[in-house]
Amino acid sequence: MRFPIILAALTSAALAHEGHSHNPATEEMTTAATVFLASLDETQSKAAKFEFKNPERQNWHFVPMNDREGLRFDALKPHQQHLAFGLLGTGLTQKGLMTATQIMTLEEILRSRGGDPEVRNTEKYSIAIFGQPSVTQPWGWRFEGHHLSLNFSLLGDKVVGLPSFFGTNPAELKKGPLKGLRPLGEIEDAARAFALELVKAGHKPIFSEKPPKEILTAQDREAKAQEIQGVKSSALDGEQIKHLLALIDLVASMQRHEVTNDSLRKIHTTQRKKIHFAWGGSLERNSAHYFRIQGVDFLIEYANTQNDANHAHLVWRDLKNDFARDSLKKHYENDHE
Repeated sequence: MRFPIILAALTSAALAHEGHSHNPATEEMTTAATVFLASLDETQSKAAKFEFKNPERQNWHFVPMNDREGLRFDALKPHQQHLAFGLLGTGLTQKGLMTATQIMTLEEILRSRGGDPEVRNTEKYSIAIFGQPSVTQPWGWRFEGHHLSLNFSLLGDKVVGLPSFFGTNPAELKKGPLKGLRPLGEIEDAARAFALELVKAGHKPIFSEKPPKEILTAQDREAKAQEIQGVKSSALDGEQIKHLLALIDLVASMQRHEVTNDSLRKIHTTQRKKIHFAWGGSLERNSAHYFRIQGVDFLIEYANTQNDANHAHLVWRDLKNDFARDSLKKHYENDHE
């Protein structure tokens, strides 16, 4: 199990942290990734490691794929899988980690209902490490598979956890021992309640009686701002703005606060009256619908339209800084100077 090597890597990473990073998230990610890589053999390491500037870092997907890059879970030994989940836990909150594992579990449920055992495989998830884990140099990592794409880019004590995608099929289990399981149900219910609140107050959040079939930014490497529709937060009263911000916080609660703090601080202060909320489709439960929240530099989309409105997709994008593009640009410019 190479425990002496792992212990040495852990000690080295811990010492490297001294005097450099003040963000616990970046420190823990660096340590967890270092230890995970130290546990791998040569073949596994070759599959898991990429240069930081490799275009694959921004080649994200949430659909089932046979040729997804990275080191698959079914190529890991049990102790290595534990270390992989340990890395995942450094980016997510307890709620986010629970949601991710529930989404992975749904693949087995679909397999048991007759799905293709290769497509519906709870171990068909991959980890990729981009660059050398460091508290001073840029690096990143990705955990990805069907209905999950979690991307983290690190630069010193700054970490960007976007794009972030969670999907769930079915959105609600309606039979079996896990009947009632809704991994994204809390977010969907909160958004619907907010839309109904706005309608009751005389606002018009609904931009179309027919929702888009899918999230509009799809799997684009660079997300584009969408048409301004629905209700602008500057038209809302204080309590309504409070509820809108609470909905954004709920989406952000999948990731640990050290990852989301910078984004949420801007949203809650300088951007709080520059946010748009738009709803497409029916407001009835179990009916096809879509909503988005768009601000100055962020976009949240949610669509539950497939499989008789029982198949949901949720994505959070940074219109400027997905994969830390803007942060890295400034870093390289300053470094060059």
